[in-house]
Amino acid sequence: MKILLVGEYSRLHNSLKEGLEQLGHQVTIIGLGDHFKNFPVDIPFHNNYQSGISKWIKRIVFKLFKIDLFSKNIQVQFNSVKQHLKGFDIVQLINENTFNTIAEVEQTLLSYIFKHNKQVYLMSCGTDYTSVKYALDKKFKYSILTPYFEKKEPEKAFLYALKFNTEAFKKLHQYIFKNITGVIASDLDYHLPLLGHPKYLGVIPNPINTDILPFNPLKITDRVIIFHGINSSKYYKKGNDFFEAALNQIVKKYPKKVDVIAVSDLPYNQYITSFNKAHIVLDQVYAYDQGFNALEAMAKGKVVFTGAEQEWLDFYNLGEDTIAINALPDVDYLVKKLEWLILNPSKIESISKNARLFIEQHHNYIQVAKQYLNTWHTATN
Repeated sequence: MKILLVGEYSRLHNSLKEGLEQLGHQVTIIGLGDHFKNFPVDIPFHNNYQSGISKWIKRIVFKLFKIDLFSKNIQVQFNSVKQHLKGFDIVQLINENTFNTIAEVEQTLLSYIFKHNKQVYLMSCGTDYTSVKYALDKKFKYSILTPYFEKKEPEKAFLYALKFNTEAFKKLHQYIFKNITGVIASDLDYHLPLLGHPKYLGVIPNPINTDILPFNPLKITDRVIIFHGINSSKYYKKGNDFFEAALNQIVKKYPKKVDVIAVSDLPYNQYITSFNKAHIVLDQVYAYDQGFNALEAMAKGKVVFTGAEQEWLDFYNLGEDTIAINALPDVDYLVKKLEWLILNPSKIESISKNARLFIEQHHNYIQVAKQYLNTWHTATN
């Protein structure tokens, strides 16, 4: 089949493409490459207003005339390549705001894709109308909007998520759902809000290319190395403040037993190797399931503090603290979990092996690609 994957978050579509190509399909990715992470795409779109004087001009023009130069520019880029975006058997959008433009422009771009392709599917991956509304209604016990409720940052820091609750993006959401064949969740954080929706096709685990992520069994002979990777734009949304507070206590209490590696805003190719020496990786707090960074770290055999809630344990029939450590917005809890691992290095070694096996069993990119193919086929027949 000829497949178009629109947009990229956290390497998800790249890994899916690799799986689909292994199965003999022709796959094209278009998109922005997820900003500073700079993931490869076949037909790239560029943010020409990201820094310097162009960013300043964009802000001034929007303030004075309410014209979004970024969206206008993306539309120009789209029109220059649109002849390559038609005639696909399957198109999959990674998100309701795939091109990251204002809602009106997004709908214009998507209308071309809907008109010129056979079947279009949507992923619930990253914030969208359904997941944001679910979070705003406080149906999660915690979410990426918990720091918003707790006023840890100004409201403007949450505008990207909150925009999905505006009338313009609600209309875009309705337009997309009217035209797609179905919607697929990438993990339980998006699965739970979609339960019962007539176009929901189920959760398909994130695809991880284990062929390019070598597993080296952990052996603790000296210090326990803890890695903390920070995306500065999502510092509170990921719960980095809790991780930093917990690490401060751990370093003071066990100065001869632990080393901490902390990095910020690394491109993907640097990030994926930056935690190679680590035994423990601190990923995120406000999640029920693992995102891509956590899964890739688990594939390498790291003990990851991430989303591993009871709903996830039940979904995969797992025991607590056997595959990953559920990270909670509670400093004392995080300190106790870290302390437990530091004082019981054999636990680190066993969780490491279990984590890799879990990824191989549930997230292997070729097996996940088969799940997508089966879902797409079932939905169209």
